[in-house]
Amino acid sequence: MRKIIFAGIAVFGGFLMSNAQCKTVTTLSENFDGWKDIDKCWTAQQGKAMVYTKDKKVVFYSMTNPREKMFLVTPKIKAGKYTLTLDVSDNGGETTLEIFSVNNASDAKSYVAVAKAVKIDGNKKTFDIALKKDANVGLKVMLNGIHQAVYVDNLSLKPKK
Repeated sequence: MRKIIFAGIAVFGGFLMSNAQCKTVTTLSENFDGWKDIDKCWTAQQGKAMVYTKDKKVVFYSMTNPREKMFLVTPKIKAGKYTLTLDVSDNGGETTLEIFSVNNASDAKSYVAVAKAVKIDGNKKTFDIALKKDANVGLKVMLNGIHQAVYVDNLSLKPKK
């Protein structure tokens, strides 16, 4: 009986320790250079397409599923006003990027747009966003063709002064 209780405490303690490492933050500066896979404090939602890391970038790849909604969700961000910048490019075709406030990464109904969708044209993108309460930030990429890809790099989120 003691072994079972100890095992339960160890598992629960491990769960708390792993979640404790993903704290609410006020800044992000990520170049994705050290990522071999999506970081455990971030979430990738890909549907029937793919979101993965390669060549020191996050790649959104449509495969044969154009118009699949794909998201990269940051760790939780403290409520406030921020400037988000990132390098974003594609391999051609029509692609867009939209920014969301995400209250629950596993509930699409909790995603609220905080910036209008913009066409991906290979230039650095800058967004002014406001989070009314602590929330994650979601980057939604829309690819309109098969075998299209979008590449995200050098993401920075800083409080507005």
